[in-house]
Amino acid sequence: MPRPLREQVVVITGASSGIGRETALRLGQRGASLVLAARNAEALTSLAREIEQAGGQAHVVPTDVADWPQVEKLAQAAVDRFGRIDTWINNAGLYLAARVEDMTIDDAIRLMQVNVLGTIHGTKAALPHLIRQRQGTIINVGSAVGARGTPLLAAYSASKFAVKGFTEALRVELARDHPGIKVVLIMPLSINTPLFTNHARSRLGFVPHPIPPIYEPGAVADTILFAIEHPRADIYIGPGRPLAILNAAMPGLLDRLMLVRDLVFRAQHTDQADDGRDTFDAPMPTETYTTTGQFTAKAKPTSLYTRVLEHHPATRLALMGAALVAGWSLARRLGR
Repeated sequence: MPRPLREQVVVITGASSGIGRETALRLGQRGASLVLAARNAEALTSLAREIEQAGGQAHVVPTDVADWPQVEKLAQAAVDRFGRIDTWINNAGLYLAARVEDMTIDDAIRLMQVNVLGTIHGTKAALPHLIRQRQGTIINVGSAVGARGTPLLAAYSASKFAVKGFTEALRVELARDHPGIKVVLIMPLSINTPLFTNHARSRLGFVPHPIPPIYEPGAVADTILFAIEHPRADIYIGPGRPLAILNAAMPGLLDRLMLVRDLVFRAQHTDQADDGRDTFDAPMPTETYTTTGQFTAKAKPTSLYTRVLEHHPATRLALMGAALVAGWSLARRLGR
């Protein structure tokens, strides 16, 4: 069984803002010892100060997850400072909003370096330490668009599909060879972080809007804290799983629905002109590194679906089974 949160040593990449920052704050409040990684050292230092003022412990290690030697050093720094690693959270990521015809090859390369290779780097850096300990947890932050590709997010969707595939394969390998190491995939829908307005690269001419429903970063942070103590194969924040199941059962249906009145295209449109700044090549100024973005008025603080069904797979399976039986019975009656 995983250690209680208050006894955990947790490494978080992408800790400077959004989901990573909110998760770090909540873990610090629960007494965990934290190793904070991102490129912006000043943003990490301000976060560490908040955590320590609340009575927690935090160690700052500026890191670009796309650079393998830096990630190796991050893992070693965690062990040098706290003696071990209990949980490693691969959370760092970039966001690209663009039609495929408009994005550049350099856009796609950098996105994959951070979102995909960053996850692989973090896993490879953590594994030797977890294997030596014979226990630990790796948590990869994916996305619901990694279960169903989304227009204007083709490269981002591709990166999250890759994270999902990597995580699933890793989980089975470790279950066979190192059963004390657990692997969790977190699959959020849209989250109200600075990602969209301050950090995303847009080739659309405007700031991209998160596709509803939108949740606050705390909904993901709470789920990550739950997963650390209660590892699950995958956990969706918001009803992304039903959409994935629907897409698997009827692959063309969501394609058609997305095109109805340009639904998904309009959902990503804002009237705010893009200023050309993003975090692809360098971090933004420190003041942009907060937990929440500009869509608070539209964001839900938590996901009841996640708390009831994703945290409790037996309940979800029972309800899915009941729905299948009801559907089969209805089909039989209609067929008479």
